Amino acid sequence: MARMAEPLLELRKVSAGYGEGIVLDHVSVALPEGGSLALLGRNGVGKTTLILTVMGYLKLATGAVFFRGRDISRLPPHRRARLGLGWVPQERDIFPSLTVEENLTVAARRGRWDLAAVYGLFPRLKERRGNMGNQLSGGEQQMLTIARTLMTNPAVLLLDEPLEGLAPIIVEELTAAIRKMADDEGIALVLVEQHAEVALGLTDQAVVIERGLIAHRAGSRELLADTATLDRHIGLDLGGQRDH
Repeated sequence: MARMAEPLLELRKVSAGYGEGIVLDHVSVALPEGGSLALLGRNGVGKTTLILTVMGYLKLATGAVFFRGRDISRLPPHRRARLGLGWVPQERDIFPSLTVEENLTVAARRGRWDLAAVYGLFPRLKERRGNMGNQLSGGEQQMLTIARTLMTNPAVLLLDEPLEGLAPIIVEELTAAIRKMADDEGIALVLVEQHAEVALGLTDQAVVIERGLIAHRAGSRELLADTATLDRHIGLDLGGQRDH
């Protein structure tokens, strides 16, 4: 019998939270090499907590986090980043007094993603490469945040609401870039996004988190078509306009 491929990233019965408060309760998730996963749910259910737990910023109460079969539960965030975990936080954590190009090269590591590659993905950044970080629009800063993480050449990209509050044209550009990363470049993705139709259109698999538990698992296309389940767990109007 053929052996199943080992997951790239796996959470096994993970409970975690802040101080004594448990937010995630025995959550198990597996992401294969090159796979893509949408984390869906209402505000405050534990999506960002899951990302922070994977990166090592929150202490586990139970369970373990594995990366390529290795238990990384006790590793600090910088060690996890070196192994290949790339985090794009909600806050656009760029260096305002460095140029775009300096932001990109400050933490770069050798690999597929170099300046030419990220400029190809984000032509706006090439145009702005001499601008300081604080001279960019919010959307350009978000592009820079993603591009700078790519320059570390991660095996998996953890994106925490990368489209929140952005103008529609920027959302379109970022969505196209994320789709290209997943479809053409084979980067594994974990995507937290409030707008289910966007997240499900960019990923293969989805989990819905409710009160710290996984309430539903499905293929992304299957869940996108299951409006009753989406409405029950998330309460989103798929035909609605993006919030600003």
